[in-house]
Amino acid sequence: MSEISQRYARLAENMTTKVASVPDDRWADPSPCEKWAARDVVRHVIEAHGTFLGLVGRELGATPSVDEDPLAAWNAARAVVQADLDDPERASAEFDGFFGRTTFAEAIDMFICGDLLIHSWDLARATGLDERLDPDEVARVAARTATFGDALRGPGIFGPALDPPPGADDQTKLLAFLGRRAWH
Repeated sequence: MSEISQRYARLAENMTTKVASVPDDRWADPSPCEKWAARDVVRHVIEAHGTFLGLVGRELGATPSVDEDPLAAWNAARAVVQADLDDPERASAEFDGFFGRTTFAEAIDMFICGDLLIHSWDLARATGLDERLDPDEVARVAARTATFGDALRGPGIFGPALDPPPGADDQTKLLAFLGRRAWH
């Protein structure tokens, strides 16, 4: 297992815990992502997995419906990406991406791993779950997203940065940078 595969596995497991913990009556609750309910957050994460597989000519295949069973849908998508990351040939498949030539594994690490971290918080915030994020991943994602420049902002990506409150911790600072109000 590569470092990227291991990181994805940890972040995906955290997302799995969040999805499995959402009370049935909270799936329609609004998320911090404008116009998205909790279920839409999971749908977005699954669709992003499919998008990145598509960049190297692969697909998720048939997955359960997010509307009928968000956990089963998420687990199916997660399994496909994890298997591809665990296969050195599939993980090293190259494509020309937004930031130049890259591999499937590098793209998953750059984008999807960050998405898993942030959207696990979105799902937790929407549904009353534990919002704490791994401090090492917060630092890694903060460093990575700081390099994206204007490509980070826009419809369907992240909103404008917010000013965190004085004395904010690193998690709150990252979330504010990504347009999320993590304080009350």
